[in-house]
Amino acid sequence: MSSTEPQPLELESLTKYYGDVRGIEDLTFTVSRGEIFGFLGPNGAGKSTAIRVILGLLKPTDGTASLMGWTVTDRTELREAKQHLGYLPSDVTFYDRVTGEEVLDHFGRLRGDERREDLLERFPVPLDRNVKAYSSGNRQKLAIVAAFMHEPDLAIMDEPTSGLDPLVQNEFYELLEERRDAGRTSFFSSHILSEVRRVCDRVGIIRNGRLIELDTVENILADGGTIVTVRLAEEPLAAALEFPGVARVDRQGDDGKYRLVLAREFDALIDRLSEYTVLDLEVREASIEDVFMHFYGGTDEDLDSPTSGNGASP
Repeated sequence: MSSTEPQPLELESLTKYYGDVRGIEDLTFTVSRGEIFGFLGPNGAGKSTAIRVILGLLKPTDGTASLMGWTVTDRTELREAKQHLGYLPSDVTFYDRVTGEEVLDHFGRLRGDERREDLLERFPVPLDRNVKAYSSGNRQKLAIVAAFMHEPDLAIMDEPTSGLDPLVQNEFYELLEERRDAGRTSFFSSHILSEVRRVCDRVGIIRNGRLIELDTVENILADGGTIVTVRLAEEPLAAALEFPGVARVDRQGDDGKYRLVLAREFDALIDRLSEYTVLDLEVREASIEDVFMHFYGGTDEDLDSPTSGNGASP
């Protein structure tokens, strides 16, 4: 490690191919100390592949990744990094024939457990019961305690709220915010836009294995501008409603309804709509869901779905 303080997570042109199939390609970004970073995309976008490469579970085809200054492709350095790392996978698995207490004892011996009791109060599980008998929610809560009880400098999480009820999700978000206030870093993948909006400082949006946007949540929302939904007596082609300042126009069904994404060009909007008979008009600020659909170009059934998969994708 260098004498200067390294960033918790740095990727440089990180690429992973499975034969001719792209998993991730040319991912380059840095996650800063004390930041909550959301890695956003629907299932199959490459989020889990990126995390597996970052953790040293997969060897990159090209590029580099470092955790707190340690290179993940160097086994000795990776072992050092993992002493300061918490990992919460999307598919939580433990040995079924051990109790929750034995699971925590094991991880405590490896990395420490100074926050064990505090976290168990917030995420209670039946410690004396075999993990085999746990519900999916209890497995996830046990994994949260195991991942955070040694107070890691960096936490890497893949769909961390999967299986949690809304109250436990809120408790988890509060934990992430407390870590940020203490100068600790959290990186997590998600396809749940509401949680990204709730806790993230910055977001990286991935599509087909490539990073297509990297910015603060605030800036992404500001760039989204305004959403206009209008119903016209006439039924022009969507292209007829385009003008400078409009990012996108979609026709909504067959009843003369259109949706426009624009950068607050209201004068130009009024001029264009004056050519038609307006039956109904709604104007609102863009949400992060609107912005996401702008990048993905359509509706994705996986978004905000509590029953969707874990995002694993080659």
